[in-house]
Amino acid sequence: MRLQLGIAVTHLLARKRQTLVSLSGIVLGTAFFLAVSALMQGSEKDFIKRLVDNSPHITVSDEYRGADIQPADMKWPDAAVNIRSVKPQTEVRGIRGHQQKLAFIESIPGLRVAPALTGSVVLTFAGRIQGVSLTGLVPESMREVSSIEEKMIEGSLEALNVNPNGIIVGIGLINKFKLAMGRNVTVTTSDGVVRSMKIVGIFRTGTANYDETQTYALLKKVQSLLNRPNRVNRFVIQLNDPNKARDVATIIEQRIGYKSVSWLEASEDIMSLLTVRNVIMYSVVTAILVVAAFGIYNTISTIVMEKTRDIAIMKSMGFHASDIRLIFLSEGLIVGLVGSLLGILLGLGLMWILDQVTLPVSQFGGPTHLPVYRGQRQFFIAFGFAMISAIAASYLPANKGGRVHPVDILRGSM
Repeated sequence: MRLQLGIAVTHLLARKRQTLVSLSGIVLGTAFFLAVSALMQGSEKDFIKRLVDNSPHITVSDEYRGADIQPADMKWPDAAVNIRSVKPQTEVRGIRGHQQKLAFIESIPGLRVAPALTGSVVLTFAGRIQGVSLTGLVPESMREVSSIEEKMIEGSLEALNVNPNGIIVGIGLINKFKLAMGRNVTVTTSDGVVRSMKIVGIFRTGTANYDETQTYALLKKVQSLLNRPNRVNRFVIQLNDPNKARDVATIIEQRIGYKSVSWLEASEDIMSLLTVRNVIMYSVVTAILVVAAFGIYNTISTIVMEKTRDIAIMKSMGFHASDIRLIFLSEGLIVGLVGSLLGILLGLGLMWILDQVTLPVSQFGGPTHLPVYRGQRQFFIAFGFAMISAIAASYLPANKGGRVHPVDILRGSM
């Protein structure tokens, strides 16, 4: 084995220019593979983090996945006459027995839950009218399951406990209505209930529609406004491990009956797009390494053609076809190994450069840096792709060299 490796190194050093070109292809291919994958994976993880942090991991609502079966259908499933357009009884919407259901959810380890009541109201101020979503909450519980406290630019959730008649609004509504902290706005419900509420907090999420249409108030106050005493229509749940959201949502829905939607289910279309994007990314960066592999193929093929007489002599001296193949495979292995290691170092340098790039200051925050992800998995993938490309590129010339017939070659050279 040592002899074959020695011959392989001698061949590569004898053609320094071609070897450097092949080596450069693997180095650049590996480096760009790492840089592109770091950006793509970083942006994906940053997007999912924002998605997960800014929305509940699981939302339980006062709805059912399927409509209730009508009593007539249950009694006579094969009846000749169908009863259609049966109007259900009018009832106060909400999760029935929410205290017992809340206790069950709280008993599940690894999660935090908060009850809420959400409804639509109309805000009026100085002749301006805006339909908004009003969410009643318990500040202590909501702080555990929502990032809204971190988005506050004035006031806090705790201010609702101090002022039960208070309301928290977004910066979009503040700018649209020319409001300020401490101002009073008129809240009108669909039942005609009119109340004056004081602004005790302002939040900014950076999402214009959310900042214009979402408001918060104390749960008891919203229950009174919407005429739903002691009712809630939402359970907002956060998990220690967001990846378990789908399984936990299934358990909750099977136990309490109400529709439980995980963030994975709610964002299924977005997640499928991210999968497609990853397939495109890996296809592109793999193509870079395939192109680099042609340089190795060209170099080793040239060596095989030039060393045909030497191969014949070695075979006549007792070298087997497998020994010849091993020599040229070793050349590809050496180029791939050295190139991938240097490429990883260059890739780390490119990652560091990308990490220093600062994007322009956004309207809702400070300067933003490119999200660069450094995971062991991508380094192993880059190294593996580089080695596979190098070995695959050297296999055909190595196999050709192993099939050389020494008698034909030596007879033709005499």
